[in-house]
Amino acid sequence: TPPGEFGADVAIGSAQRFGVPLGFGGPHAAYFSTRDAFKRDMPGRLVGVSIDRFGKTALRLAMQTREQHIRREKATSNICTAQVLLANIASMFAVYHGPAGLKRIAERTHALTAILAAGLKTLGVQVVGASAFDTLTLATGSATASLHDKARAQGINLRQIDAAHVGLSLDETTSQADVESLWQLIGGDQAQPDFNALAASTGSLLPAALLRQSAILSHPVFNRYHSETELMRYLRRLADKDLALDRSMIPLGSCTMKLNAASEMIPVTWAEFGNLHPFAPAEQSQGYLQMTTELEAMLCAATGYDAVSLQPNAGSQGEYAGLLAIRAYHRSRGEGHRDICLIPSSAHGTNPATAHMAGMRVVVTACDARGNVDVEDLRAKAIEHRERLAAIMITYPSTHGVFEEAIGEICAIIHDNGGQVYIDGANMNAMVGLCAPGKFGGDVSHLNLHKTFCIPHGGGGPGVGPIGVKSHLAPFLPGHAQLENTEGAVCAAPFGSASILPITWMYIRMMGGAGLKRASQMAILNANYIARRLEEHYPVLYTGGNGLVAHECILDLRPLKDTSGISVDDVAKRLIDFGFHAPTMSFPVAGTLMIEPTESESKEELDRFCDAMIQIREEIRAVENGSLDKDDNPLKNAPHTAAELVGEWAHGYSREQAVYPLPSLVEGKYWPPVGRVDNVFGDRNLVCACPSIESYQDA
Repeated sequence: TPPGEFGADVAIGSAQRFGVPLGFGGPHAAYFSTRDAFKRDMPGRLVGVSIDRFGKTALRLAMQTREQHIRREKATSNICTAQVLLANIASMFAVYHGPAGLKRIAERTHALTAILAAGLKTLGVQVVGASAFDTLTLATGSATASLHDKARAQGINLRQIDAAHVGLSLDETTSQADVESLWQLIGGDQAQPDFNALAASTGSLLPAALLRQSAILSHPVFNRYHSETELMRYLRRLADKDLALDRSMIPLGSCTMKLNAASEMIPVTWAEFGNLHPFAPAEQSQGYLQMTTELEAMLCAATGYDAVSLQPNAGSQGEYAGLLAIRAYHRSRGEGHRDICLIPSSAHGTNPATAHMAGMRVVVTACDARGNVDVEDLRAKAIEHRERLAAIMITYPSTHGVFEEAIGEICAIIHDNGGQVYIDGANMNAMVGLCAPGKFGGDVSHLNLHKTFCIPHGGGGPGVGPIGVKSHLAPFLPGHAQLENTEGAVCAAPFGSASILPITWMYIRMMGGAGLKRASQMAILNANYIARRLEEHYPVLYTGGNGLVAHECILDLRPLKDTSGISVDDVAKRLIDFGFHAPTMSFPVAGTLMIEPTESESKEELDRFCDAMIQIREEIRAVENGSLDKDDNPLKNAPHTAAELVGEWAHGYSREQAVYPLPSLVEGKYWPPVGRVDNVFGDRNLVCACPSIESYQDA
């Protein structure tokens, strides 16, 4: 019986069992479900159903006003990370097997569990509890320790519950031969029962009241793609709807959408990394432990810190772990009252939400007209709160896209007033090999391995957010029951999303110190190239004292709203017609676009993007001078679909201008599957259930 049917208001769980390897702990997708009344208090991204401007079904991220870049310290969204890739795997596992296939898997797993329980009872072994699905707890008394030793000698790991009990779980990979081996392990020389006879005579271990009667996965999509060929084609159709990095540059500022090279990805496919349990004995995981130790040393060298924890599953978790380390450090010195966190207005969006979660009170400090921290305002507030100052969270380079020239002075001000310096590593892609936060005053930073260090995160995951600390904070790094330090875990597994750590290990080993430095230099060069090419058409909002930006630049589109009525949203939608994902929109400043090209893009691709932005500016000028109607123009109506192109054309501009505004688009045209999505309709009419398959076909 599903939780919602027996009265639960909230249900959570893991989707790892839906086709995702154990991976020494992750990454895996989880689910969080609740009743409709609590939908606006939910954390994380929520995909909702809306309509496009033609009234056709469209999907979008719903209720984004819950997000941290809007609600700041009041946000709940950064208590989790979006594990989109793993969620896709789990969803396709369900699509492929369908309701009947999933039920067969569950029934077989449960049947083997019941057979094993019945067989063990013939030995006189007490199976604790009358009900079970796939997991058994056995009362093994004084034989427990020797049983574990015997099991390990045979290559079997049992759960160590306590000195008198062991646990074991079965799944769809378990065979009857495995069941017989487990029985033999415990039964020793005793005569083995007839397992076929047990299978015929053994009933369910589940009470009838718990058995589900309602239907599952009734949507047609779960009932039609049950061959590899059909599933492959379905996935291809879905992928063709995406405007992804394999098609064109994704210039999202503060996201670092860089190349994830195939060579870095290969180890992720190896069973040696995929099939290890996170709680396996250390002697069985020496290769993993060597890799994590080497990776920690590499990250220490890159950041200037003395110790690193790989446990946090995302940048938001890394922030949280870093602030918890700071709080624990203050408590260890008898200064647990320190709870003020200074956060510049230019800081990364998750910072205030994380500080609030860590039990700190946020005090915002000002920035000057060039996007730098106002040092005098910071100094005044640090002195004002010096008795309770816990930390500052500062992003370097700042989210305004500039290097804070006074970063050393800022760190000194905080230290002089008893606080610790948290340097957000969201923009580390501009620093590796050039400067190190642990060398210029940072006490702790998180790193986004899914950004700077090449783990893929398109769509929002998986992420890895390790933290580096100076030596005085090392005792307060996240621990785990499986590690020497057993306190303060921020993740269920000792090394977090361990199975994707080989990607970063490969990236660093192949790049080397010189290569990493070159990557940072190219990222900065590419951003400045875009800024210089576009500054005659769009003002660059912030630059450093030398007139340059860091690894990203912010274009100010606010004046265009007054002169033409064209909004930043219109420009973002129009870029789709040019085959580009939009840059980060209205963050950190409303009405702007933040562009981060990364080091991965060629000059040809940078020019293609700049040409698109310049052509869009020409279209805006046409609106300004009246050549294009202020309401019926390519920007207000963007993006344009193929269905619109072949239908009745009622616009005051040509079809060619709508979909082929530049000659280069003839070489490879991206066709959006839907027109402009009605965001307001989607938020007012939140629907998260799947529409009919016909709706997808129509769209």
